[in-house]
Amino acid sequence: MADPMHQFEVQPVVEIAPVNVPGLGLVDLSITNSTVAMFVAATIVVLFFAMVTASPKVVPGRLQVVGEGMFSFIDDLATGIIGSKGRAFFPFVFTLFIFILSMNMLGMFTVFTATAQLAVALTFALMTFLLVIVVGFAMHGLGFLKLFAPSGVPWYMLLFVVPIEVISFFLRPVTLSLRLFGNMLGGHVAMKVFAGFIVSLGAVASAGGVAYLAYVAAILAFGGVVALTALEFLVAFLQAFVFAVLTCVYLNDAVHAGDH
Repeated sequence: MADPMHQFEVQPVVEIAPVNVPGLGLVDLSITNSTVAMFVAATIVVLFFAMVTASPKVVPGRLQVVGEGMFSFIDDLATGIIGSKGRAFFPFVFTLFIFILSMNMLGMFTVFTATAQLAVALTFALMTFLLVIVVGFAMHGLGFLKLFAPSGVPWYMLLFVVPIEVISFFLRPVTLSLRLFGNMLGGHVAMKVFAGFIVSLGAVASAGGVAYLAYVAAILAFGGVVALTALEFLVAFLQAFVFAVLTCVYLNDAVHAGDH
């Protein structure tokens, strides 16, 4: 059976000599399969919305309905969670959602899924985390720190609550990235394993005789692949949606930190 983890290996497509960056040392700027996957996903998004907005109609066509539906979906999500100020963060949340979704879906049709790389998922999570900090201090100054001391909590309980709130806050980028990375990685590994069973069992059945019974198991494994593929398409959407929802939740904390 082929190694199910081989599909996640980052390999150079175009090798470029490392560049010495002061303070960072040698930085490898080679174009990898991960870079290509992200570039293709971004290109698909740009081309799709270019087609959607090329000739908008009062009575929208199918592409326009899909594009406007996605736009409205994230707009309602941002304003529903954050409130009237949520529309200011719509471009960021929408870009995250559509880019993650396109990479997840692209991974279903190619041999590489960029979001199954922890470095990629963690980068998106850190972008959200840093934006929350910037927005929080920009809107509330030191009042942003009230986020870690909920109102109504007795002072003696704050000795326990504040450390817990601080730790949970700084763990947000970790949990946010691991959720996306883990689900995409696990789903693709499971599909690869079941697909490997089909090949292995087919090879066993080719021996003839009683070994023909292996075809039954191979058919069951094929059914498992079909079921897992359908589930993984759903997970690909849900993980992009969950990432967008949690981004809005964290931004809501920053925007309304003074209300805590």
